[in-house]
Amino acid sequence: MVRRLCQGYIKIMTPKKTRIIKISRDRHILYLNKAMEFFEAMVDASQKKNWNATGLAGVHCCISATDALLVKHAGVRSSSDSHQDVVGLLRAKISAPDISKQAKRLGEILAQKNLIEYVDKSFPEKNALVLKISVERYIEWVRKLL
Repeated sequence: MVRRLCQGYIKIMTPKKTRIIKISRDRHILYLNKAMEFFEAMVDASQKKNWNATGLAGVHCCISATDALLVKHAGVRSSSDSHQDVVGLLRAKISAPDISKQAKRLGEILAQKNLIEYVDKSFPEKNALVLKISVERYIEWVRKLL
């Protein structure tokens, strides 16, 4: 909870709750298959030097991989309008020794989505290659937990 002084009053703000959908745990494979398809698209796009597609496919790979992980281990996935909300859900629902590191990595990857899609310039090669490495590390971690 956060307390904020607002025109002489103390307002208590509760953290925003992430909307979730309950899903049968055996359906995790559907999300993993999507993740791997996006992973292949990322690799193909990077070989063709299509940096916008590399970045966006990498982001979507991580979204689907996270869904697979949450469905398998917790029977839920995020239905929030903000992709960043899944980072907190991941921390809350997955117990793994390196969860903080991987949740941070996921947050950094997801933060690139708006830059890739909505900024009026192309996603730079350097950024795409850095993102690709992060995606590779994240998907490797997810696959170990699945």
